[in-house]
Amino acid sequence: MPVQYTSIKAEHQATRTAAGLFDISHMGRLTFHGARAAEFLDAVVTRRVVGMKPGAIRYGLIVNHDGGILDDVLVYHVPGIADSDYQMVVNAGNREKIVEWLALQTNELGFDDVRMIDRTVETAMIAVQGPAAVGLMTPLLSADLASAKYYTGQLTEVAGHTGMVSRTGYTGEDGCELVVGATDALAVWQAVLDQSDGTAVACGLGCRDTLRLEAAMPLYGHELTEKINPVQAGLRFAYNLKDRQFIGHKAIGRFEQDDAQLHRIGLQFENRRVPRERYVVYDGDRRVGEVASGTFSPTLDRPIAMAYVEPHVSQGDTQLTVDIRGNSQAAEVVPLPFYRREKT
Repeated sequence: MPVQYTSIKAEHQATRTAAGLFDISHMGRLTFHGARAAEFLDAVVTRRVVGMKPGAIRYGLIVNHDGGILDDVLVYHVPGIADSDYQMVVNAGNREKIVEWLALQTNELGFDDVRMIDRTVETAMIAVQGPAAVGLMTPLLSADLASAKYYTGQLTEVAGHTGMVSRTGYTGEDGCELVVGATDALAVWQAVLDQSDGTAVACGLGCRDTLRLEAAMPLYGHELTEKINPVQAGLRFAYNLKDRQFIGHKAIGRFEQDDAQLHRIGLQFENRRVPRERYVVYDGDRRVGEVASGTFSPTLDRPIAMAYVEPHVSQGDTQLTVDIRGNSQAAEVVPLPFYRREKT
């Protein structure tokens, strides 16, 4: 069955109602070797790594000493992969930066015995997302995906190829992500499409962006940058300060006491004009912030955006305006996420 790409709207709808396949092989994939690998990761990631149970996956952040976000990452404790108990998925555009940063920290923090290997080129990653994703993948896996909890992973055969499957994704929908050898990726991709008998749709990053924005998932380079800290980004769940230390720990503690910093909010619009990154947000004639990401929401049938604004205008039902290419457009502050799937 040849791969057929459709419109972003059609891809989006397919992922919300059935299944969408996303090629995310460009995401960086690192493994960590050594008896102190967990201890090292615990010192550089905002979430606790020491004590993670085998099979657990944890979303966290890597921040600099000032608390600015270098990247958001997934840390996996999945034994048996490349002789390493831990691996990390990082954003594609940050891969080289994060590899250099982590290599520096192994020296700075005294973890010279921990070995990090960049396995991005030798592996590939495919996301299968949507209400039908688990049922679609079950016949192709040797692992029991249906019984797996969210944010867990396990080794498996994927359409006859060695790999890993995790109950993770960045679309706001149910589903899984597959990691296989780079030389096996095309065969696995085709096997999933064939198994779906035409119900699964190949999706691009444009579709992924509309999905993650509806689910209010922050994207690095937009809602997350080195000038933004986890507190103002609304990611308090993504760090643990109690009874541990990590790079940026003290800075985040200070930001928790700062009530004047900008906050991440949701905006929705009644007209059809789409707000984009860095468009200015106003309260009357006063500039109060900027848009971080904006799109036309296929699910809500209206433009939406996430923005950083001053705290006094960050509450729900507040009426603001956004300058969209010289036109002042009314916007309402609404709770995040814009869309939340029904859990069965």
